[in-house]
Amino acid sequence: MKSKYLATIGLVFLILNQILLLGGNEFIQNQQPIDYAHWLLLIGALLCLALNYIFSNNIFSNLATILTSLGIVALIGQATIDFLWWSYGTDFEGMDKLTRQIMERPSIRIPFMTIGPALFYLGLTAHAGKFIKTQTMWSMLVIMGVIGNGLGAFAFDSRMMIALGHIVLTIGIVGLIFKKDIGLQTRTE
Repeated sequence: MKSKYLATIGLVFLILNQILLLGGNEFIQNQQPIDYAHWLLLIGALLCLALNYIFSNNIFSNLATILTSLGIVALIGQATIDFLWWSYGTDFEGMDKLTRQIMERPSIRIPFMTIGPALFYLGLTAHAGKFIKTQTMWSMLVIMGVIGNGLGAFAFDSRMMIALGHIVLTIGIVGLIFKKDIGLQTRTE
């Protein structure tokens, strides 16, 4: 049962991260005394590792857990890069230089900024897909939330759509993990 609560807290932290990001770049850069938004991302991602234990026997037991785990590693890397950006404060020229440097390095950009974080959401979709026949509504909410995140990030460049996608995704995941009749056995139960 403890894993369910840790995972839920992690998902809520990811929502709070997205809500803070709605404030815009200047708001994020002026957070004091710490970068609250990206600490929420880092801690939320770490807590979401519990999802692998809820949905599977161990952290690498199937493709969904592998994708989710790799995505969490990418989110941790992304948070680290975001901490570097935050450290520039209002030195937007220095931040632009760092951004160009990161974007010119596919070995950083691809795993931590573009493809890597998407693996987390793909893994959650794969976990939810296991229950599409027995828990259709909750599974569909997860899938719709992930689609909303993707559209918001890649098609429409809409932070609001990403935040709403996280909320819908979280409702779906929480519905799945707290539903008594899905027959999941976790390590902590």
